[in-house]
Amino acid sequence: MIENPDSLFKLISHGIYVIGVSDGIHQNAFTAAWVMQVSFDPLLLALSINPQHYSYKLLQAGGICTVNVLGQHQQAIAEHFGRPGLRDKMAGFQWQISQTGAPILSESLAYFDCEVSHYADAGDHKIAICTVTDAAMLNQGLPLLYVQTGDMDGSSELYAK
Repeated sequence: MIENPDSLFKLISHGIYVIGVSDGIHQNAFTAAWVMQVSFDPLLLALSINPQHYSYKLLQAGGICTVNVLGQHQQAIAEHFGRPGLRDKMAGFQWQISQTGAPILSESLAYFDCEVSHYADAGDHKIAICTVTDAAMLNQGLPLLYVQTGDMDGSSELYAK
């Protein structure tokens, strides 16, 4: 058995992102820590998403998303979009619409506009492989890292199971 997996896995460096999704009619956003570049040509990102969540249904239906990079001062935003079941989760934030039609969080450091290429199974999650169609820097700052969020994701309880 691995001792302290919640602490050990936080040592794998990655940022915290708000993923904006749309099916062309409805929009939603969620916090993700499992995002990474997987190709230079074509430019691809991979993100992990729980298939039980509402956002996954929108992502599947619309096939588009934005990956919005959060800054170190934006942990409260990460916590907000990490809460499941919030009604009108996107209210109170400034949004732009990307070229694909997915929502861009205006106060993020940068965004990547994406079209889903394909999915892969990954345990209790799905991996969406996404082609980056546009990207831009929006604000200056340093990115928020997963290790800086403490137990925001409740992983200590998940690993205990």
